[in-house]
Amino acid sequence: MKKVTLVLQDGTEFHGESFGYEKPVAGEVVFNTAMMGYPESLTDPSYAGQLLTLTFPLVGNYGVPPFTFEQNGLPTFMESDRIYAQAIIVGDYTEQFSHWNAVESLGDWLKREQVPGVTGIDTRQLTKVLREHGVMMGRLVFEGIEEAAAEEDYGAVNWVERVSCKDVVRYNEGGGHKVVLVDCGVKANIIRCLVDRGVEVIRVPWNYDYTDMSFDGLFLANGPGDPDKCVAAVEILRKQMSQSRKPICGICMGNQLLAKAGGATIYKLKYGHRSHNQPVREVGTNRCYVTSQNHGYAVDAATLGKDWRELFVNMNDGSNEGIRHQTNPWFSSQFHPEACSGPVDTEFMFDRFIEAL
Repeated sequence: MKKVTLVLQDGTEFHGESFGYEKPVAGEVVFNTAMMGYPESLTDPSYAGQLLTLTFPLVGNYGVPPFTFEQNGLPTFMESDRIYAQAIIVGDYTEQFSHWNAVESLGDWLKREQVPGVTGIDTRQLTKVLREHGVMMGRLVFEGIEEAAAEEDYGAVNWVERVSCKDVVRYNEGGGHKVVLVDCGVKANIIRCLVDRGVEVIRVPWNYDYTDMSFDGLFLANGPGDPDKCVAAVEILRKQMSQSRKPICGICMGNQLLAKAGGATIYKLKYGHRSHNQPVREVGTNRCYVTSQNHGYAVDAATLGKDWRELFVNMNDGSNEGIRHQTNPWFSSQFHPEACSGPVDTEFMFDRFIEAL
């Protein structure tokens, strides 16, 4: 396997070997502490522009499921139509895989989609560096390849614009209630959770003006990057909120866009929440839930308008995990209630939304 070096923006270097496609790439280096779910994470559009480090030491042992699509156009086992992460970095990659649903190795999949994979790096030490310094830009340098990766300032790019759909797409057409889904980089299982509850989903681009459309509820999806770059989405949302009390629900980026429309400000977390085990508490209760998360930005709850309240808070660092309007059926979660590959403790958020329609 070809030697490869991860070079962080502060000059720190980590040396490993390639097991994926061999091409220089650059991006924001982040870490995820989940023990499983690399097919879902790699195909999550929220990882666009990022080098994904997995802290779990053994990766690849259950291979990769087939990239098949359901009749409604949704991928059966993935979260989108391709890999969105710039690269994956692991401690120990397993070439031999065993799983009833696996059709290829992680390495073969990466090569087919032309995405680098690096193994042999001390991901524990890398994670410590990122926790102490905060997430930072990095690049992969391959032995024998002089070409340099094109580098972008992650925070300066409107990643939502890059990953959002370009045209209106309908699912379960002719179903029950109509829900407009604002695609900021939506995961397939969000659409599936809505369709499974009998609604028609009208998926629109992130900057699409849906305010004159006929629908029963609005759903704001997850997505990558800085929500402050999504000015058009917030302006359209404010317009909708000023003229209608129709139910609104948001997830992840959707939580931040709803908060911005409600007057709040956003800040960047030091190293983000990316895991399957983030504990959150529902405000006003003693109910705590284990949640899956993937975000680098958060809502400053102290800046919420007078008509808004926090709905959930993070039990680790006290950051915002969801908001609600005091009188209108508008609410959101920073975590992923639909999470694949789990947990699904908070899938009731979809039921609350459907009940409000």
